[in-house]
Amino acid sequence: MNAHPLTFGVFVPQGWKMELAAIDDPQAKWAKTVEVAELAEELGFDSLWVYDHFHNVPLPAHEAMFECWTTIAAISQRTSRIKLGQMVGCAPYRNPGLLAKITSNIDVMSGGRLIWGVGAGWYQHEFNGYGYEFAKASDRIALLRETVEIVKAMWSQRDVNYQGRHFTLEGAQCDPKPVQQPHPEILIGGGGEQLTLRVVARHADASNFGGKPHEWQHKAEALQQHCKDVGRDYDEIRKTISSEVFIRETEQEVHDAGSRSFWGEPAESWRAGNLVGTPEQVAEKIRSYVDLGCTGFYPWCSDYPDTETVRLFAQVAAELRGSS
Repeated sequence: MNAHPLTFGVFVPQGWKMELAAIDDPQAKWAKTVEVAELAEELGFDSLWVYDHFHNVPLPAHEAMFECWTTIAAISQRTSRIKLGQMVGCAPYRNPGLLAKITSNIDVMSGGRLIWGVGAGWYQHEFNGYGYEFAKASDRIALLRETVEIVKAMWSQRDVNYQGRHFTLEGAQCDPKPVQQPHPEILIGGGGEQLTLRVVARHADASNFGGKPHEWQHKAEALQQHCKDVGRDYDEIRKTISSEVFIRETEQEVHDAGSRSFWGEPAESWRAGNLVGTPEQVAEKIRSYVDLGCTGFYPWCSDYPDTETVRLFAQVAAELRGSS
């Protein structure tokens, strides 16, 4: 029996996967982002999500890519109920004291709807392009850990002093404090079994990692061991997945669409590793993860800027909630 209810969310189109390239005017691109955010709330999704990237994939293409936190701030004023998450914010891109201020402000501005997603970062081209040091993985994850410790402290304490390997704070203040108590949900992304999941076990309310069911299960088991090692209740942590989703009413339509992978992955492999199929097939795939303990499903719709998948996924979500 899962300790958490099933929750469903979708990404809004931001341009990272070139999904807005067919729209010429930058303001029209932004209008599409807002349209989908408002639609997601109207359709009953629990959350909407944004990426924290600056350059497009698979290669930087001088195509619009709306920035994570300005996007979240703007959308917070165009929605009223839906949670607002990042999958995931890159810790090295922002000073943790500033990040505490940003996240706290967003929670207040949105009426307590922030999910703070954070990770260690991986897209080296962005690090190089924007002048951030692309440190070795162990150092980036140590920086992630210190960032989470600082933000949590600044959310709750009047004045914060912190001495770490990467950061030193002296009398840092963060006002206003977040609306949500004891604090907004902290979701740490990344499936590094020895380093990232150890930080998850100590600090996260939710963990996001990907993979086919057997791969996802392996990472969940690694997290369970880390929780045991640090004395944390594994069931306290919500386990989630963020794949791609593509849904059509018939198998023929799914087949005819081929691969929608932005990395150029072959159709058969892409369909097998993501929530791709008819509504019934996608629901069955989701159930296979639920059986393993996954309760949060936050995919990116592979047919953006079209909204057929997001509408059909909302129907799948409603059916699964009703049967859980």
